[in-house]
Amino acid sequence: FCISILPKIDYNIKSLVLESESMERILLSADYPNLTELTLYNVNDHIVSHHFTVESPFRRIFQEQIADLILVYNRDIHTLSMNPDSEYVYEYTLKLFENLQHLSVIQCGRLLSIDDLSSTTWQSINLTKLCVDVWRFNDCFALLDGRLKQLNTFIVNINYTSDDLSNVYNMDDLPDMKCFSLTCCCETNEYDTRVLPLLRRMIKLEELTLDITNDERTSFIDGTQINDEILVHMPCLRKFIFHIRTKVELRHLTHYASNEDIQRTFTNIGYQQVCCVLNYIVGNVICHIFSLPFAFDYLGYIGNIFPPIDFSRVKELHVHDKIPFEHEYFIRIARFFPLLKELSVINFESQSQTRDNLVSNNDELYPTVEYPNLISLSFQCSHVDYVEQFLNERKTHLPHLTKLMVDYKKLRIVTKNFTRNATRRNCAQVKQLTIDKTIVHTKEFYNYFPLLLFCFCYD
Repeated sequence: FCISILPKIDYNIKSLVLESESMERILLSADYPNLTELTLYNVNDHIVSHHFTVESPFRRIFQEQIADLILVYNRDIHTLSMNPDSEYVYEYTLKLFENLQHLSVIQCGRLLSIDDLSSTTWQSINLTKLCVDVWRFNDCFALLDGRLKQLNTFIVNINYTSDDLSNVYNMDDLPDMKCFSLTCCCETNEYDTRVLPLLRRMIKLEELTLDITNDERTSFIDGTQINDEILVHMPCLRKFIFHIRTKVELRHLTHYASNEDIQRTFTNIGYQQVCCVLNYIVGNVICHIFSLPFAFDYLGYIGNIFPPIDFSRVKELHVHDKIPFEHEYFIRIARFFPLLKELSVINFESQSQTRDNLVSNNDELYPTVEYPNLISLSFQCSHVDYVEQFLNERKTHLPHLTKLMVDYKKLRIVTKNFTRNATRRNCAQVKQLTIDKTIVHTKEFYNYFPLLLFCFCYD
């Protein structure tokens, strides 16, 4: 391939998507005069610091041609925190790729800290689009302090929101920002003191995407609040995609709101393609408001009541309720979340159908639910009935389950000390098991999990 094929077709190649291990071999195989886009998977800091320099054999391509660069970091090797020169890794990138216009750094759990770096770091006169994960809001503000002079599209995921409030950044307007996407989790008043002031700087924004979780607020964020605090400040906005989840303690509510109450705050200001889901749990209420169609891959803490709409974008789902989840509920989950990969169930109430079934001892009462894409299940805070619901193949079929988190006692009960045939098939593909105690496992245990690679213990 490298010797015979690439040299013959390199003139036609405009984009390459490569594993980092094969990058050197492939890039040295031809000249690639029209290559402008490069995606590298399983990147680490060593690869970046070694190849993104003026001594690199790919210097000409990197320096003169690449305008669009996507770096997907290795999910399992977090070398940035162990590398004393890590702060220079991204400076290497922006200095070498002189014509770079679009940069995406997909961290897979690794975070960048921009806040403590000098204003010369991450400086670029050509970069117009940036997609990056950062530690704090201050890192986000630092990237908007003028060092990226042409930036008009900014996609940022803020993972931890605790900031040093003594750091103050230039809060001038950002008239060149046309497209902004923010993912973050806010505590107490951070939505009001950090998010809203940032959005109001983008006076000519045309596209806005918000995926925000608010904890410990004393009031919901609803349609009226969004209109008065965000939309009226953005006269050029033509596309708004959002999912905002707010958790409020019940003691702060003067009255119990309904889905219809929240929905009306959007209807009155002309928003029709919006949905609301309220979930009252012990001591708290969680309010989801989101644009349709639902555009995000994560949805957290919905209960028994959710709208019958397409959630096919959702890959990770957490369900939580004080009312039991019956078998029909999981049929609905499978129907409306067809591409679900990760599911966490939090419910301490026994299923009434399971209690009835203990009397009749007839699993055939239930149609089998199939989750063809589900790879991860968590029952860390669940009644034993939900372990039975998913591991019993007569109720649920999990052909690709590879990760399981469950209390060991409940696992033993449901599998009858790892001898029960009805739960064997759904456990057969598990490679990573997380349980609540360290024990010496029996022969039956290992026969039940023949592909097991890791067994972790959580407190």
